[in-house]
Amino acid sequence: MGLRSASAGSRSGARRPALDPHPHRRHHQQVVCSIDTNEYSDDYSERASANRQRWRAIVEMAGPNEEELAMGAIGFIGLGVMGEPMCRNLALKSGATVLGFDRADAPLQRLAHVGVVRATSLAELAREAELIFMALPSGKHVQAVCDGDDGLLRHAEARHTIVDLGTSPVQATRELAARFAAKGAAYADAPIARTRQAAEDGTLSVMVGADAATFERLRPLIAMFATDITHCGGVGAGQVVKILNNMVLMQTVVALGEALETAKRAGLDPTLLFETLAKGSADSFALRHHGMKAMLPDTYPERAFSTEYARKDIGYALDLARSVQIDLPGAELADRRLGEATEAGYGDLYWPVLARVIAASREA
Repeated sequence: MGLRSASAGSRSGARRPALDPHPHRRHHQQVVCSIDTNEYSDDYSERASANRQRWRAIVEMAGPNEEELAMGAIGFIGLGVMGEPMCRNLALKSGATVLGFDRADAPLQRLAHVGVVRATSLAELAREAELIFMALPSGKHVQAVCDGDDGLLRHAEARHTIVDLGTSPVQATRELAARFAAKGAAYADAPIARTRQAAEDGTLSVMVGADAATFERLRPLIAMFATDITHCGGVGAGQVVKILNNMVLMQTVVALGEALETAKRAGLDPTLLFETLAKGSADSFALRHHGMKAMLPDTYPERAFSTEYARKDIGYALDLARSVQIDLPGAELADRRLGEATEAGYGDLYWPVLARVIAASREA
C-alpha cells in the first residue's frame, strides 16, 4: 500500500514506494482542498476546516524528525449515505488522488467538486489505487465486489490493501482476507459506527480488525473521517465488535419502544418520560438519538439506516452467537420485531420504526 505512518516506518526501517499514477491529478487535488466552493454551506466549510486542522495535528504528532507520510492513490467503492461523506473527507484532507466507484451517478457528480476522479470499472480502480475502501450495504455486496467476474480478487496484487468499512459476517471476512493474502494483498475490516452527520463531520467511530502493521498504516487515513479508532485485534475482530455494538443498540431501541408505548397507555406524556430517563441511569445514545429524534416525533425517513439493513445486522449477531454456542433471547426478540416491521411495510424506513409494531401489539 502507498500509505504508511512515519512512526511505523521509523520502527521497521523499511519504506514502501508510494504509487502516484497521475501526479497531475494529485496537484489538482491539493489545489481543490485549499479553497471553498459554493457547493457547501459556510457551516460545512467551517467543519471541514476544523477537520483539516485536526488531521494536520495527527500528522505532526509523529515529530519533526520523522519522515512524511508516503501516499499513493486511494480508491473508494460505495458512495451511499455513509460512503459519500467519508470519500469527501478523504478527498478534502489527504492530498492524494481519490478515485470513486458507484453504480449511481449523482454522488460521483457531487464528489467531482472536491476532486474525486470517477473510476469506470473495478479493474481501473484497482490499477490506479493501492488502498481501496469499500462502504457497501452488506457482506453479500462485499462478496460480489471482491469475487465477481471483474472483482477485486481478480486484480489484487501485493501492493494493495483492501478495507471493508461496512458490517459483514465474521467468517466471510476472514475467508476473504485469506484469499487476498494468497495474492500478497492485505485486508482489514474497519466497520464504522455513528450517524451520517458524524460521517460528514469526520467524527465516526471505527473498529479495526487487522494485523498491527496494517492498522498503523491505515490509522492516519481513517482519522480523516473518524475521531475514535480502535484496534480490536486481527482480521474479523472489528466485525465482532461492530456486530455486538449493533446488537446492543437494537435491543436498547426495542426496550425504548416498549417503554414509550407503556407510558402512553398509562396516560403519561412520552416526551416527559424520555426527558426524565435521560437524566438518570437509563440515559443512552439510543435514547437521545433514536428515541428523541425519531420515535417521539414518529419520524422515520428513507435514505437512513433501514429496517432491512438492521435486520441483516441482527442476523449477523445471531449467526455469531450460534458459532460460539450461546443463546441470545434478547437479540432474537429484536430480530422478531424488525421482521414484523418489515412485514408491516416499513422495510425501507429508518429502523426505529419498529416502535410502530410495538405500539400496535396487544397482550394475547
